[in-house]
Amino acid sequence: MSAQSYHGQKDITDGLTKVLADTFILYFKTHAFHWNVEGPHFSALHEMFGEQYTEMWTVSDDIAERIRALDAYAPLNLKAMHSAATIGETGQMPDAMEMVKQLANDNQALVETIYPVLRAAEEKGDEATVDMLIGRINTHEKYAWMLNSTAKGA
Repeated sequence: MSAQSYHGQKDITDGLTKVLADTFILYFKTHAFHWNVEGPHFSALHEMFGEQYTEMWTVSDDIAERIRALDAYAPLNLKAMHSAATIGETGQMPDAMEMVKQLANDNQALVETIYPVLRAAEEKGDEATVDMLIGRINTHEKYAWMLNSTAKGA
């Protein structure tokens, strides 16, 4: 994809903005759960949540930079993030297993947000975006699997 062909990629950049917003909301929710988890599985969940939020924080920069590389702007404030996001925040303090279930559902929801953007990027021959999004799908499917496995039997 040449520099001139980046223009007219609004469907991709709008989709990437949704992916970024959902990643950011999920990052914060995971980090907040890391801070607040309690109970007999504290240590394992605290560590798992820590690994996941750290990875999401790092990749948020990659997603935003891809939006910029496509000649669009990343959100400049939390209001813009919230308006683009499909994943909701937590209203009340859930117990540890409810945290796990919410994060599993949110990771799966993020995968569903990513797929249409991936398809649009494939159609436009945007291999860099395709490559990044395939990696995101793999990561969030793995997180959903790990979290769902943790919630079984609880």
